[in-house]
Amino acid sequence: MTKSEKLFERAVKRIPGGVNSPVRAYGSIGEAPRFIDRADGCYIYDVDGNRYIDYIDSWGPMILGHNFPAIRESVLKACENGLSFGCATEIEVEMAEFICERIPHVDMIRMVNSGTEAVMSAIRVARGFTGKNKIIKFAGCYHGHSDAMLVSAGSGVMTSGVPDSAGVPKGCTEDTMLAVYNDIGSVKALFEQADGQVAAVIVEAVGANMGVVPPCEGFLEGLRALCDQYHALLIFDEVITGFRLAFGGAAQYFGVTPDLVTYGKIIGAGMPVGAYGGRRDVMELVSPAGKVYQAGTLSGNPVAMAAGLTQLKYLYDHQEIYKELEAKGQMLYGGMEKIAREKGLKVQMNHISSLGSLFFTGQPVVDYVSAKTSDTKAFAEYFKKMLKMGIHMAPSQFEAMFLSAAHTDEIIMETLDAVKLVL
Repeated sequence: MTKSEKLFERAVKRIPGGVNSPVRAYGSIGEAPRFIDRADGCYIYDVDGNRYIDYIDSWGPMILGHNFPAIRESVLKACENGLSFGCATEIEVEMAEFICERIPHVDMIRMVNSGTEAVMSAIRVARGFTGKNKIIKFAGCYHGHSDAMLVSAGSGVMTSGVPDSAGVPKGCTEDTMLAVYNDIGSVKALFEQADGQVAAVIVEAVGANMGVVPPCEGFLEGLRALCDQYHALLIFDEVITGFRLAFGGAAQYFGVTPDLVTYGKIIGAGMPVGAYGGRRDVMELVSPAGKVYQAGTLSGNPVAMAAGLTQLKYLYDHQEIYKELEAKGQMLYGGMEKIAREKGLKVQMNHISSLGSLFFTGQPVVDYVSAKTSDTKAFAEYFKKMLKMGIHMAPSQFEAMFLSAAHTDEIIMETLDAVKLVL
């Protein structure tokens, strides 16, 4: 028995399912999860001493690679002054100024501790600003685990075969309306049905929790137009895409401006951080300035701010990284697509910039329904064989692969050799 297997035996006795987040479980794969000991660059090392090329990147934050020296040093330096004060600090102000001065659609921003908290808070602000209650979201888009958002939420709930969640009262979701991703007609129909009571539309600007599903041409623009027409706010959930597709995230990449945006992952460089921000007139409603209450004891934690601000500054000063990631994405995901095509396999390779997903289905994946046509048993076999060859990916058909600046062309070619053999 390996050390990972022994640790998992211990874990399941004290931690539900043996993991502290369902996405880490290998349940759909039929194995014990690998317990990781350390990471560096594009590699992670498990407790048994195995090295893997990592395409999870801690689910996105490690865009510069694991254990990036400047970030590590900034954290160590911040720790010398204390871990938490429960009071205002200068670095919180620096983080807010840095983002707001460089992201045109963010006039004000509030730091929180997770993407879930950021989304929950942004929705509350949207309701407070508009005086309306209904929210339109999309099947297969995951916006954290707050009650109102656990409706056809994709990602971890898809992996476990549970579409929603027990313990969520019906009343918590009765104002959540479900649209079809990439189908602007379904959104318009909901607006008409809601009779002027839609506070906001929230969307993953690139679907990345039903696997990677990019927006069709005109979809995001259509959402912007409908929100303007019906006086609702447009919220981009950029917990994954923020500072990854471009420094200005999906909003910059696609040229569509949201009213509110949620961030996470990259802005913490691996530390637990989230944020929500947007138009000044909307954000000024947040307490203590306004009537919409939201608080967090550890929000703006100085160690987390040090890590995140160091990463954001590096990305801003080295925006050539985004062009390099585009090229690496085309090399890896385009290469995987070519291999599958040459072998005549019924798979779909969806990708955009550094994000990608290989779906085991013969039909194009453009939304939640088409994503669910994937053969999860085939994916499980693919995953296990890739893991044995030293390639670490998400243990779920419905998650993204993440590239980082640390993935070299040589590493990508090594990965493609494994893909060719396994497929």
